[in-house]
This record gives sequence, C-alpha cells and structure tokens, in this order.
Amino acid sequence: MHMETPPTPATHADARSSFLEEKAFKSRTVLVFGAITDQSAADTVRRLIALDAASDAPIDMLVSSPGGHLESGDTVHDVVRFINAPVRMIGTGWVGSAATHLFLAVPKERRFCLPQTRFLIHQPSGGAGGQATDIAIVAREIIKARERIARVIARETGHPLEKVQVDIERDNWMGPEEAIEYGLISRIIERRSELG
Repeated sequence: MHMETPPTPATHADARSSFLEEKAFKSRTVLVFGAITDQSAADTVRRLIALDAASDAPIDMLVSSPGGHLESGDTVHDVVRFINAPVRMIGTGWVGSAATHLFLAVPKERRFCLPQTRFLIHQPSGGAGGQATDIAIVAREIIKARERIARVIARETGHPLEKVQVDIERDNWMGPEEAIEYGLISRIIERRSELG
C-alpha cells in the first residue's frame, strides 16, 4: 500500500525560497548578501544576465556584504558594466571590501544607500605559505590588486590616485554622509520610490 509522505520542512523551505526568488526576479531586484564567493558571484551573474535578457529596464541590486573573494567581486563588477540594463546599487547594512568594489561598477548617480549603511574601503589582503619564491609571487599579486582597486576607487570617486592609495592603506570606515562626501554614493534614500 502506497502512502503519500507529507512535505518535510526542508521541502516547504525550498518552495518558500523559490517563491521569494520569483518575486525578487519579477521586481527586477538582485540581492547580494553575505560573503562574496565564486558561488554567490555565479548566482548574481546568472540573475543579472537573465534580467538583462528579459528587459532593458533598471535592475536594483541590494548589497549587504563584508566582501570576500576579490576576483569574484571583479566578476560581478565587470558583468554589471557589461549588460545593457542599467543597475542601481543600494547599500544596506554594510558594504565592505570586495562588495564596495562591485558597488563601484555603476556611475555615482546610480549608487545609493539606506540610512544605516556603513562602507569599508581597504587594500586587499592574503596569506601565503610554502617556498619563499611562491610567497614572493603572492605578494606581487596582492600589490597589483591593491593598485587596481585604488585605480577603480579613484576613477569612481574623482579622488587623485595618490590620495586613494593612502586612504586604503588601513581599514577606512564611512557612514552614509561620509560616503557621500567621499564620492562612494550619490545620496541616502529611505524608500524605493526615491530611486526615481
């Protein structure tokens, strides 16, 4: 005799997650929450490509992330610039490190934050072990990454490269007003209707 098994909590959670994903997709909203990894970058890029294929209407990207893998952030940054649909970045919670890098993929007039957001810019870090030659190679790559990040921040904020290089030497935290003054964002918003 066959008895139907009632749905497990995991199945219910999966269905709820799928429903919420569909609603976010229909509202042309992409969420970047938590650490930026290869997997989260792939998921974000997949959504951006699908939304871009569906329409040239603006895409809202909500970002609350401490950062993470720099090259994964690079991927999202580059794809945001690659697609045709304009992306509006909205910071919430905190936008740090590699997350700030992907945030800077759009022109300043499309960079916003909610009132409680904090931003963090700093130089990339990394660890290396093994032979001295390998450690030296990793150190050179970190220096190259630091220069690249500094150039992006300078380009997108209007600050001289030399100033940015000093500013990212240590953790540099900014609240919303400081982020406006620095050029990371254009304005603070409280409601979606303020996006215009």
